Amino acid sequence: QVQLVESGGGSVQAGGSLRLSCAASGATISSYCMSWFRRARGKEREWVAMLQSDGRTDYRASVKGRFTASKDNAKHTLYLQMNSLKPDDTAMYYCAADRVCTSRPDYWGQGTQVTVSS
Repeated sequence: QVQLVESGGGSVQAGGSLRLSCAASGATISSYCMSWFRRARGKEREWVAMLQSDGRTDYRASVKGRFTASKDNAKHTLYLQMNSLKPDDTAMYYCAADRVCTSRPDYWGQGTQVTVSS
């Protein structure tokens, strides 16, 4: 059973930065596809970034060039560095894991809130 715990959310002004962390236990994340999703109030959940087991990354268009996903396998931790934040980035952010890259991963964290003010 994979357990994921996010941290690092908070409130920042537009243009600021935050780094989210996702600590994993119960599995070796090096062999999992790790993803970040977000859900803004009143909106559907959306995929943000993906970090495959081989290190390849992919991002939704609206965050490409501003967000960077990375992981430290030794610390069993996934990161999301978010720069040049915009009010539209305001959402609850979730990390997720699965053996394969999918839009509906099996394992989810509880989420961490990011609020960007203009």
